Amino acid sequence: MLSPEELSALYLSAKVASVATLFCLPFAICLGWMLARYEFRSKFLIEAMLQLPMVLPPVVLGYALLVLFSPQGWIGQVLAHWGIELAFNWKGAVLAAMLVAFPLLVQPIRLSFQMLNPQLEQVAASLGAAPLKVFFSISLPLVLPGILMGSILGFSRSLGEFGATITFVGNIPDETRTIPIAIYTLIQQPDGEAAAMRLVLLSTGLAFAALLANYFILHRYQRKLGQS
Repeated sequence: MLSPEELSALYLSAKVASVATLFCLPFAICLGWMLARYEFRSKFLIEAMLQLPMVLPPVVLGYALLVLFSPQGWIGQVLAHWGIELAFNWKGAVLAAMLVAFPLLVQPIRLSFQMLNPQLEQVAASLGAAPLKVFFSISLPLVLPGILMGSILGFSRSLGEFGATITFVGNIPDETRTIPIAIYTLIQQPDGEAAAMRLVLLSTGLAFAALLANYFILHRYQRKLGQS
């Protein structure tokens, strides 16, 4: 059985990962569609910035968030006037998770839009369908497997985020102590190895389940493509 502290870390991790994925999804769909459909001069800059969180050390990302969003930061001062504080609370953990997970959401969605036959959209438009109706009734349902795969990968990455989170929001029990931070805390304690191992096994099981779900969605999508 998990202790109350371990259950708290599990609940907090699930909440942070879920909220981060949901907030990222609309922006990931829009950006994936734009990168798949249009060619423009600054496209390589957007793609480079999109990949930047994947190559930078997470601590660097966390420090950048701290500089920008702390109460004394450039953006943090503006948000403070509206009563919004992100540093050292679970909302900041969501922001850190969004930053590291966003590229993993965009790439499968972008690939799905690139594989979509544009003639389907052209036929719908020629029959008088408005652009928004074409997008929501034709394009979006056809790229749903890519959206699901991106969501699973983004959720899994958010669930395992450590460096940016602990740098930006710290290690506060019941507030910012997610599963990775809880494991880090437990292995520093003389009698924490058993609890740390339980969380390690739980994290491994969750990650494996996410990868299995991703595999089955991809396999089913490829089978449908082969039948069509």
